[in-house]
Amino acid sequence: MIRRHFLYLLLLLQLCIETYQWPFSYWWSGTSSKSQLPVHKAISAAANSLFPRVLNFFPEPVAEDCISSDKRRRGVCMNTYDCQERRGHASGSCALGFGTCCIFITDCSGEVQNNMTYITNPGFPNLVDHPMNCSILVKKVDQQISQLRIDFHHFNIGQPNRKTGVCDDDIMVVRSGARTLHLCGWNSGQHIYVDIGEEPVTINFRLPGSMTSRMWEMSVQQLGFEQRAPAGCLQYARSANGTLRTLNYLPNGRYLANYDYLICVRQEYGMCSIAYEPCGRDSFRIGSSRRLRNATTLQQITTSEAPSIFDFDYEGSGASAEQQFSAVGGSDGSATKKCRDRILIPCDFEEFITPGNDGTGICDLEHCGISFCPMTATTTTTTTTTKQRPQTTSSENGPNCRVETSALPFHIRVDFGPAGVETAATPPEDMTGMCLSYEQIPCAS
Repeated sequence: MIRRHFLYLLLLLQLCIETYQWPFSYWWSGTSSKSQLPVHKAISAAANSLFPRVLNFFPEPVAEDCISSDKRRRGVCMNTYDCQERRGHASGSCALGFGTCCIFITDCSGEVQNNMTYITNPGFPNLVDHPMNCSILVKKVDQQISQLRIDFHHFNIGQPNRKTGVCDDDIMVVRSGARTLHLCGWNSGQHIYVDIGEEPVTINFRLPGSMTSRMWEMSVQQLGFEQRAPAGCLQYARSANGTLRTLNYLPNGRYLANYDYLICVRQEYGMCSIAYEPCGRDSFRIGSSRRLRNATTLQQITTSEAPSIFDFDYEGSGASAEQQFSAVGGSDGSATKKCRDRILIPCDFEEFITPGNDGTGICDLEHCGISFCPMTATTTTTTTTTKQRPQTTSSENGPNCRVETSALPFHIRVDFGPAGVETAATPPEDMTGMCLSYEQIPCAS
């Protein structure tokens, strides 16, 4: 029995010493030489190198994401001491129990100096119902960082002006170098990408009124060059299918004026095309309806009549209307009005699938009005005491309205002009914005 225990002890010593690259012969030599250490020095050296490793399993933060114990937030896996030193909140374990999931949270007048940091309103999840200003500074954690991704888990502050789309009252201002982004309204579930250089990025909330209840919870993730979104993309979807919405999209909301940005979609492996369709019947509302009102067919129009015959552009596609009006050639040019607010989908080919029409349509770059696709309409004529006016009925934004394109890269340009007289005269219910579902289509075999 004693012999067996002695052999176990020798085996354990051999494993420990060989792990730290001490020759096993050190333990059997009682004499010192230039090539070997004495036994007691070898033991002392092994112990000194062993104990610090035992006492500190994670001397440096582990570069891995983790999930908090309540499954609500993402954090950084590190040892408990480092988490406390960096003013984080330990929430659950990681790395097989050897580390802790460290969650970083800041609010007003704070600084973001750690990756994956949450920014909340004071007292979150309680609401803010009093005037206040709030400023946050975001600093790079590493020189390789070139971009920030800001996710709005909860974001609800004052709505923009319903007529103009301008953030007159509550506003969040993100400033990165010379670029400034203004945001207000309801944007929960949305995200934006912001470039960051040598200068910090500032996030400022200006909340002047006391009649509005606000709440926000945002996460700021710092990205290296290999993780960043393509240049020019304010939003970047990274899945084969999903939903794309304009900022402050709500059934009773108002899209923000004076915005020009790209919503990009990463092309997945084996996918060559992408299809878009409205999320629901009324999920595309960008400006007033541009239906054909005063003529049954375009062939009935004469050059001299063109400026007065149309009240609006053609529904669903400003580009198509431009071509039609240009062919007519109005004398004062008033009939060649483009869509003031619109989205543009690059295309080498578009397929419109609408009720009663399964054929291929022309490539329309521009989409606006209250119908994403050109409307399929049946026109009837009603006789009045003054003139004949067609009344158009259609299935607008029905479930079969679909636009496909193979143009690369996949993206949608959102181009909302500044507030003006025209936008102020448009009914608010026609300016809620856009919600589109997208699906990438595999390459033909």
